[in-house]
Amino acid sequence: MAANDLVLIAGAGGVGRTVLEKLRARDVPVRAMVRRDDDRAAGLRALGAEVVVGDLTRPESVAAALEGAGRMYFAMPVSPDHLLAATVVAAVAREHGELAGLVGMSQMTVSQMTATSTAESHQQRLHWLAEQVLNWSGLPVVHIRPTSFLDNPLFTTLAARSIRENGTIALPFGSGRTSPVAVDDVARVVATVLRDPAPHVGRVYELTGPRAVDMTEMAEEFSRALGRPVSYADVPLDRWRAEVLAQAGLPPHTEEHIATMARLHRENRYDRASDDVERLTGAPAQTIETFVAARKDFYLR
Repeated sequence: MAANDLVLIAGAGGVGRTVLEKLRARDVPVRAMVRRDDDRAAGLRALGAEVVVGDLTRPESVAAALEGAGRMYFAMPVSPDHLLAATVVAAVAREHGELAGLVGMSQMTVSQMTATSTAESHQQRLHWLAEQVLNWSGLPVVHIRPTSFLDNPLFTTLAARSIRENGTIALPFGSGRTSPVAVDDVARVVATVLRDPAPHVGRVYELTGPRAVDMTEMAEEFSRALGRPVSYADVPLDRWRAEVLAQAGLPPHTEEHIATMARLHRENRYDRASDDVERLTGAPAQTIETFVAARKDFYLR
């Protein structure tokens, strides 16, 4: 294990930001790599992190950010550059790094994919390929594969809008089951691995909520959390994509990924459950009811 405990967080939004907070709470030295030196970067500095500006697709940026780091968290937002970034990170870390652990953020869909499967989104294919590249690199890699996030707009912004309008969660998931996991729970796992990566090298951790539910059961958990009736309204996928998703103004790559996620939910590809969160951190993943109850004002305001 490298003597240097400095952790490079490459991808400091969402999970990465929460990982950084958890590491800094334990006085672990952290360097955050960001695309722009803006208010978000200032917030990371306020948490005690060193901040460097760089681009994961540019080798010189990655080399500078890796200097002196003993551990790394690699993640990107949904992007057609995901595979390029993973390849750059792998190549530069092999040549310049001295990593004891490289934690890569992937997706649970990867566990159901093959080299030639075609049902998944382009983004999911990039995650599958990125995992291959990181494995071939010979680096001390740990793959984190969460299912869909409870914090995803599907279950937050969009759900809050339809709950306020007509007391429903309107999604095109049909009778498919899902087991969404909270960002905070994924971050707890990642922070645990980064603090002591040696026992985890070579492992794949699949992270879900505590149980899989269909959308009617999810609506029941929302009802209990919010103290008001909430039901599930199934929407035809094509109509949902045209009337909701297409109106969000997302890049085509991102829109295709979300639409595919919805279709895979409908096809029951997200009916998965794992106890990896509790096994690694000692505390179970949050239930849907607990997550929603903590954000009651957001859903009902």
